[in-house]
Amino acid sequence: MKADYLNGTAYSIVQPAGMYHINSDTELLGRFLHVRRNDRVLDIGCAGGALLLYAAHQGAQHLYGIDLFEDVLNVCEENLRRNQVSAVLSRTPLQEYRADRFDVIVCNPPYFRTMDERLKNSSEIIRAARHEEYLKPAELFSSVKRLLKDNGRFYLVHRASRLNELLNNARDAGLQAVRMRVAYASQNGDGRSVLIEFRCGEGRELKIQKPVFLDQRETFADEREEKR
Repeated sequence: MKADYLNGTAYSIVQPAGMYHINSDTELLGRFLHVRRNDRVLDIGCAGGALLLYAAHQGAQHLYGIDLFEDVLNVCEENLRRNQVSAVLSRTPLQEYRADRFDVIVCNPPYFRTMDERLKNSSEIIRAARHEEYLKPAELFSSVKRLLKDNGRFYLVHRASRLNELLNNARDAGLQAVRMRVAYASQNGDGRSVLIEFRCGEGRELKIQKPVFLDQRETFADEREEKR
């Protein structure tokens, strides 16, 4: 099976047919993520393990991932093994997940409120990755608040068109955006995706980083990468 490289790292993953595959949002979130060696990191909906590997690339030693499907977790485990990375993986809905609180939580959630006609014949795994049947934004934020340390960070990528809703859900859960980056189709195009770092509490300032242009790969690197 062909292995696909995770840009910005030395890692690669296999991606079987019938499962959610990485895309530009996966890469951008992985590079937007900031972790430290001793952080406890949770990936919600870990899929093939790409975001766990981006965290490992930054040196994180304590990795956890949850997903709804055993087949997905088997692929994730294989991708971690082939890259000599260890993580604790659990098959469980986020709403039922219980664990000691985390320093960092990351999630590339489903983007669509209602079932797209094109998804009706897709596998349950693909539908769950793209459609909010199993995880609505309000449930995501309330669960993150429960699982996140008081000084922890939550990293999210979503459709730019849903930014108002995301910020409202975050506020209701007691989280506030502190860093944001928007990905545009091109310099003259509309915003496609938004990357956001949230922290607990209120009264924080929001830093807006320079934009990403999806047709210019050199803009994908995060500001911390550029300083190295």
